Amino acid sequence: MSPQKDNRKLTVAEALREAITEEMERDKNVYCIGEDIAVPGGWGGAFTVTLNMEEKFPERMINTPISETAIFGAALGSAVKGMRPIADVQYGDFLFCAMDQIANQIAIMRYMSGGKVKVPITMRAPVGATTRGPQHAHSMESWFINIPGIKVICPSNAYDAKGMLKSAIRDDNPVLVFEHKRLYGSKNRSGETQLDASRVIPKEDYTVPIGEAEIIQKGNDITILSTLFMLHRAKKVAEELEKKGISCEVIDLRSLVPLDQDTILNSIKKTGKAVIVEECTKRGGWGAEVGVFISESIPEYLLAPIKRIAAFDTPAPFAPEMENYYIPSFERIKTGVIETIEY
Repeated sequence: MSPQKDNRKLTVAEALREAITEEMERDKNVYCIGEDIAVPGGWGGAFTVTLNMEEKFPERMINTPISETAIFGAALGSAVKGMRPIADVQYGDFLFCAMDQIANQIAIMRYMSGGKVKVPITMRAPVGATTRGPQHAHSMESWFINIPGIKVICPSNAYDAKGMLKSAIRDDNPVLVFEHKRLYGSKNRSGETQLDASRVIPKEDYTVPIGEAEIIQKGNDITILSTLFMLHRAKKVAEELEKKGISCEVIDLRSLVPLDQDTILNSIKKTGKAVIVEECTKRGGWGAEVGVFISESIPEYLLAPIKRIAAFDTPAPFAPEMENYYIPSFERIKTGVIETIEY
C-alpha cells in the first residue's frame, strides 16, 4: 500500500504535475508537447496537469497547433534522437487522430530495429464519461492493449499516478498513460464530478513499477478486478457487501500491458470467483481479454462463470441521466457481484 510518511496530500493532477516537474529537473532530455499545455494564464492543459510549468521550463513546454498527428510525429522523431517526450492529448478520444503515428510507427519502431532504436515516449490521455458528449467521453484502453509494443497503464489514485508516470518517463519503450477525468481533483475547474483520489505523497523520490497490480482489499469469497474510476466504485461495493458477510478481494490492476498475471491468478485460486469491472464497452473490452486469460489458465479453480460488468455497446451519451446508465453503476456492480456469489 501507499506509504503514509507525512500529511502532504496531493490530488491526481497535482501528483502528475509534480512527477513531470521532478523528471524534467532530473533529466534535461524530458520535455512536454501538446495543445494548450503552456499558455500563460491558461489552465495547464485541459485538466490543469501542466499548470504554470511554462514559467519554470519555458524552452521545454511546447504548445502545438490542433494536430495530434503532429504531436506524436514530433515526439517520435525527438525520441529516437535521444529526447524523452511527454505527449499530451486533451481527450483520449483524440488519440485516433494520431493512430498511424502511434500504431504504425511508435509502437513498432523498436521491434523493427531489432532493439537498436529506443522509443522513450510517454503518452498521456484523459478518459472516461463526464457529460462532455460522445466525442470527449470514451474509455479506449481496449483499443491500445491490442497494439504490441506499447505499455498501457491506468493509475487510480495520486500516489500511483506520480510513481507510475515517473516509471513511464524513465522507460525506454512507449508507455500510454490513461488518466480518468473524474479522478484529477482539479481545484480550479468548475463543473467537474470529481471523486477524491488524492493521497499522501512522500517528499522523497519514488516510482511505482509498471506491471504490478495492487490488492487494495483482501477477501476470500470473490475477486473483483478493475482500474481507474471503476476501481473506486468496485471498492465501495465491496465495503458494503463486507457488512453483509461477503468477503471481496479487490484488485487494482494498475497496468493492462504488461498484466500482473500472478496476482490475478493467485487471488482467484483462493476465491474461485471473479468479477471484472471496466468503463470500456463490453464488446471487445479489456475485461474480455483478462477473463479469457483466467479461464484458459485456471479453469479447474473457477466455481462460477466470470462476470464482466462494462459500459453498454453504444456511443457515450451526453445527457447525464443516460451517461449514468451507460457506465457501470454502483447497483449494477453490486448486483453482478451478488449473482456471481450466489451462482
